[in-house]
Amino acid sequence: MSITTIAPEQVNRIVRNQHHDPFEILGSHAIEQNGKNVWAVRAYLPNASAAWVVLPEERKEYPMQTVHDPHFFECIIETAELTNYQLRIKEGEHERVTYDPYAFRSPHLTDFDLHLFGEGNHHRIYEKLGAHLTEVDGVKGVYFAVWAPNARNVSLLGDFNLWDGRKHQMRKGHTGIWELFIPELGVGEHYKYEIKNFEGHIYEKSDPYGFQQEPRPKTASIVTDLNSYTWADEDWLETRRHTDPLTQPVSVYEVHLGSWLHAASGEPPKGSNGEIQPIVTVSELNPGARFLTYRELAARLIPYVKELGYTHLELLPIAEHPFDGSWGYQVTGYFAPTSRFGSPEDFMYFVDQCHQNGIGVIVDWVPGHFPKDGHGLAFFDGSHLYEHADPRKGEHKEWGTLVFNYNRHEVRNFLVANALFWFDKYHIDGIRVDAVASMLYLDYCRKDGEWLPNEYGGRENLEAADFLRQVNHNIFSYFPGALSIAEESTSWPMVSWPTYTGGLGFNLKWNMGWMHDMLDYFSMDPWFRQFHQNNITFSMWYNHSENFMLALSHDEVVHGKSNIIGKMPGDRWQKLANVRCLFSYMFAHPGKKTMFMSMEFGQWSEWNVWADLEWHLFQHEPHQQLKDFFQALNHLYRSEPALYTQDFAEPGFEWIDCSDNRHSVVSFIRRDKDSENFVVVICNFTPQPHSHYRIGVPESGFYTEMFNSDARQYGGSNMGNLGGKWTDNWSLHNRPYSLDLCLPPLGVLILKLDQQKTAQVLE
Repeated sequence: MSITTIAPEQVNRIVRNQHHDPFEILGSHAIEQNGKNVWAVRAYLPNASAAWVVLPEERKEYPMQTVHDPHFFECIIETAELTNYQLRIKEGEHERVTYDPYAFRSPHLTDFDLHLFGEGNHHRIYEKLGAHLTEVDGVKGVYFAVWAPNARNVSLLGDFNLWDGRKHQMRKGHTGIWELFIPELGVGEHYKYEIKNFEGHIYEKSDPYGFQQEPRPKTASIVTDLNSYTWADEDWLETRRHTDPLTQPVSVYEVHLGSWLHAASGEPPKGSNGEIQPIVTVSELNPGARFLTYRELAARLIPYVKELGYTHLELLPIAEHPFDGSWGYQVTGYFAPTSRFGSPEDFMYFVDQCHQNGIGVIVDWVPGHFPKDGHGLAFFDGSHLYEHADPRKGEHKEWGTLVFNYNRHEVRNFLVANALFWFDKYHIDGIRVDAVASMLYLDYCRKDGEWLPNEYGGRENLEAADFLRQVNHNIFSYFPGALSIAEESTSWPMVSWPTYTGGLGFNLKWNMGWMHDMLDYFSMDPWFRQFHQNNITFSMWYNHSENFMLALSHDEVVHGKSNIIGKMPGDRWQKLANVRCLFSYMFAHPGKKTMFMSMEFGQWSEWNVWADLEWHLFQHEPHQQLKDFFQALNHLYRSEPALYTQDFAEPGFEWIDCSDNRHSVVSFIRRDKDSENFVVVICNFTPQPHSHYRIGVPESGFYTEMFNSDARQYGGSNMGNLGGKWTDNWSLHNRPYSLDLCLPPLGVLILKLDQQKTAQVLE
């Protein structure tokens, strides 16, 4: 049978890997030849010396010929239908039989998918773009799709084709999405995209929507099935869906998984289903040190956090990133949990175990910038696709990173879907959005002339603000009961207000002003604190403008700032007492709470991302006592609704006395939303104890001393009020009754009216 006529330039475009739609040439094509309807089958097989078309059902083979190029094979087959044919390929001394990728023509993305993506509203685009296990015409394989509208052509690279971009050339759709189904591939395949621009420059890129990447320093994406894990947290998710987190206790333990604890050399770590995981060593440490896996962290970190009583774990970014020293804040794989600690299924197990132990999971999310690494999003298709072309809008020189173009629908869709992805596929309970201020202001860390104003001449990034509203609106639409927390350090209004009121839509905002005021106050000699009473009280002037989270985070214990205990003045005893005083005031103050790992036992040195925490300090009693203090503080906080149900409502807080700067003492009341219960808090911020210190209270009776930060079991001097005090009929502070108290040095007291004991005496 003669060979069909085909233009040489068409063949050359395939051979040179320059065709935007190889399906026009390759695969099977119904044609008319000599008055008959026949099928032409063409294949470009760069390493082949011979090839045959195999029809398994008919048990026939048809030899293919090379006319235009030694590796461009074609033949004519007379048959009514031609489906699921195979190719037998001879490469040197080896032969293999495989399905032809170009026989599967049906696109995976519908017109509706493309429409939603084009307008930035395809909330599950991660189920369409990327690499997905699928079955086409009864044949299993992997469907690949990538958005690269300005590329001249795109190919797949992988172990399956010896990383030869000529073998699997992709087809471009009219929206700039390139796609190809490769039969007989499965889980575990390593791949990248080879992208050429119109100048012929080649870029090898990881998959922006890839679900898994190789452990660094390698950068290939890995085909993964995210539906293989069986979750056991249905009750947790259902309860969360019907719960308002703003009225619940939220006490967050912020942790960097890579430096909380390392493992020494020894037995290789086990992953999902018991398989041996590759050992990922920790750079800049001894050669034997390695990261714990997600499953090992589940076995060690979760019991520790549960014992301490925290409600949530916050993980510094666990999306894939190339450099350990970035702490995860320079992300290259937005849809891939970092492979340093195991597989996606292992991370699912970690989250599942958190939920089964009553612990929520918050992840740090970084939509403000991305690194310039060659395999990442930068200059993705040979153009400024994800970033702005103008460096005055598209680059953070301080960090050496690029800024997302929030004005582009597809880029905005990438990020919105990414936020939803972590809730959907990994069941997380919240995100903390990093560096929101850098997104909101066009002149952030830029000098005059290095930034461009918005269309109204202002410094506000209006597109970024709209993007954040879109993210938060969709998070709470799909996942009620979730947390979306802004790390926002400026006076941008209504950050934690709903989007329908014009707010950015977060439900919590880090209170950076409170953090700075507290650390300034507690770092000064106690004698000088009398002149800075405003540091302690100022936060309540603006407390109800936002839903605030009080955070003492990783940023406060690095870069020469010292750890928390090292910031405190005085001798060792006073330093520890100051730490207890600070955190007691923090937990009594309105707002949800976040603190970084190592603060709970008084680590002396700064956080070092390359090293373990200083666990050896537990052999010293004061550090064990400090841990006991945090355990008791969390227990009190979670058991006393007055401390959390009205964090953001005015009735939840009232000063008793905030003006006693001479003694550096403040006192206030916290009230429950759903009952008449309240607690009285008195804070003495100096080492000078005070006997017969009187404060006014609203009701008469016996006030139990629920908590004393100076108690002996926490390493304090054990000064207090012998379990509680009765009121006197002596009005003070505009209240009809008062208490005569002993205030311990650098101590915080929390008292509560004992209704039962009071009633018994009155009877």
